Amino acid sequence: MSPRRFGLITDADARAIAPGSTVELEPGGLVTPLARETLQARRITVVPAGGAIDPALPADLAPVANVARVAIGANADGLALRDALIAHLRRAGKAVTDVAGDLTAAGEAPDVAARVATLVTRGEADAGIAIDGAGVVSAIAANKVRGCRAAMCSSVALAREARECGGANVLTLGARLLTVAEAVEVVDAWLATSTTDSRHLRRLLAVRQLEERF
Repeated sequence: MSPRRFGLITDADARAIAPGSTVELEPGGLVTPLARETLQARRITVVPAGGAIDPALPADLAPVANVARVAIGANADGLALRDALIAHLRRAGKAVTDVAGDLTAAGEAPDVAARVATLVTRGEADAGIAIDGAGVVSAIAANKVRGCRAAMCSSVALAREARECGGANVLTLGARLLTVAEAVEVVDAWLATSTTDSRHLRRLLAVRQLEERF
């Protein structure tokens, strides 16, 4: 069944669309500012007309859209932020797996990131979050795990871009770069964004082919 198509999406329209679904916006179409907030809150993805998922592409390219299980881990630099995010995610109804445990069990950033990425790529978690001081080492390490697409995000805009266009299934955060409130906003934006546009999925297929080649 083809996604519904709109020339204009108002807040009333957004509230009438089923949560978690995908709709198309006609060329030159508009989404009102209030509708954008409602669409995000209801996890509704808006794609350009004709840009919905191509059924010929592998079904497992896109990261899980409706995330229910999150794997999270941090090295010593990120333990306080990890604990705050675990509490936030559980309040939101997510099942959270802490891969590093307490301070004495927390390893170096590459080890923790690899554990998070492994749970995601094995399908034991829908999405992963790895935290260290800057988030960079965790991203590099996680991306060594086949099938992982990790992105370090320090803003809501980057989080949405990483998910929508980059199909990131692991998010890495820098505990020294973000306050707890900022990190919560980044995580919520990332989890609420889906990868549905066939253009982006074709890029992910190209990334997978590079991974298999090298």
